[in-house]
Amino acid sequence: MDITEISQILSNTTRVNILKWLKLPEKHFPPHQDIDHFDDGVCVGYIQDKAGLSQSTISTYLSAMQQAGLIIPTRHGKWTYYRRDEAVIQAYIDGLKQEL
Repeated sequence: MDITEISQILSNTTRVNILKWLKLPEKHFPPHQDIDHFDDGVCVGYIQDKAGLSQSTISTYLSAMQQAGLIIPTRHGKWTYYRRDEAVIQAYIDGLKQEL
């Protein structure tokens, strides 16, 4: 976990919002049509729709967030679902407390 890398990712309002939305997906997203739970996260299309940004922009954001360890992808057929990695998020918070 790299505090600087994660801080850079969190300097973007949309990426912060994505993490907020994924914290309580049942509150922020409609039910999935093919899966009746959010255990594996939220479909990229739902994230894109809520953010109101292009598919390429959301893909870039999600890729950066995944590389930093903030989110975990799960494939279901041709769809990718994302959920928060709570352990990494907590390690980041703990790291900030120790370092700053």
